[in-house]
Amino acid sequence: MTDASTLYDTAVIGGGPAGLAAAIALAQAGARTALVARRVPYADNRTTALLGASVDLLETLEVWSRCRDKAAALEVMRLVDDTGRLFRSPEVRFSCHEIGLDAFGYNIANRSLMLALEERAAELPNLVRLDDEAESVVIEADDVAIRTASGQFLTARLVVGADGRHSLCREAAGIEVTRRELTQTALTFNVGHTRPHRNVSTEFHTPHGPCVFVPLPGDRSSVVWVSAPAEAERLRSLDDAELSAAIEKQSHSILGRMSVEPGRNLFPLAIERPKSFGRDRIALVGEAAHVVPPIGAQGLNLGLRDAADIARLAGEALAAGQDPGAPEVLKRYDRARRPDILSRTFAIDIANRSLLNDFLPLQPVRAVGMHLLGAIGPLRRLAMREGLTPTWRR
Repeated sequence: MTDASTLYDTAVIGGGPAGLAAAIALAQAGARTALVARRVPYADNRTTALLGASVDLLETLEVWSRCRDKAAALEVMRLVDDTGRLFRSPEVRFSCHEIGLDAFGYNIANRSLMLALEERAAELPNLVRLDDEAESVVIEADDVAIRTASGQFLTARLVVGADGRHSLCREAAGIEVTRRELTQTALTFNVGHTRPHRNVSTEFHTPHGPCVFVPLPGDRSSVVWVSAPAEAERLRSLDDAELSAAIEKQSHSILGRMSVEPGRNLFPLAIERPKSFGRDRIALVGEAAHVVPPIGAQGLNLGLRDAADIARLAGEALAAGQDPGAPEVLKRYDRARRPDILSRTFAIDIANRSLLNDFLPLQPVRAVGMHLLGAIGPLRRLAMREGLTPTWRR
């Protein structure tokens, strides 16, 4: 940006996957958009399971074709009760072919997804990138003033806060957040294994949380291992041979011998939800709008739906000659996101609590519920469809 007085239709603060997707979607919807985010090498080896609607959005954004060959299809999802409790649930298998799909979605390294998003963003003439960080966000009557760390200034009629859990945008709008810390920590890493995964994702339910093996290209999988904080720290401190043996034991050797790849990450788990998803010319997306445990691969998928919704609503306002940051636009955004985010957060929370609660009378209730889910075809197919895309979005 060379003209500090330029007023943008929209500005996106934050350059993670949800922020980049929002910036691209807004630009494609016709908004003159500024993206305020540092270009930093994405060194993290985490992966994301992109479910059906997310892949559809990335195709619309002309991003998916750039990274599809680096993703592994997810065709079957297995839920295995590994709690060791008196009443255990039967194994439940969900197959994409049962609902007429080639895949539920695809698992891809975040690094590959980010490279594809960055490449597409650079092609859009009405998307201006400021390789900088937002230092202050000030809401005014007709626009939002943004000052960057290097002293650049810009204004926008609508600001999309994709700036994470400690969102500057959310703070500027005075949006309060409810937060609940969980006594769980997720350890993430990738493994190679001697047996093929056959595009099957397996989730072991343990008394401390899920341990999930998600296919990657080749004989490789990404692992999200949720446990008590002290145990997660202990696991991370193991050497490669010890952690390989530990994760092979946890997997019951379903994928043969395992070899841990470089790169381990620890994430204390919490549930966060703001009281509003859009207010005072600020719309929240990604982890600024919701933080959930890594159960059911909902995190970034929710963030991409955030991006799609704010781009659609802002684009409709601009096409009608209206202000994309007007209160009615933000109210529509809040109404669009609220049922999706609240229902997903509730379902994830209940599923997680059912694992942690060892109250004996609840064990058969959970076991019967899982049995019905696996045994009754219409119920199982409904669960699969709802897990991919909520009814009200189809």
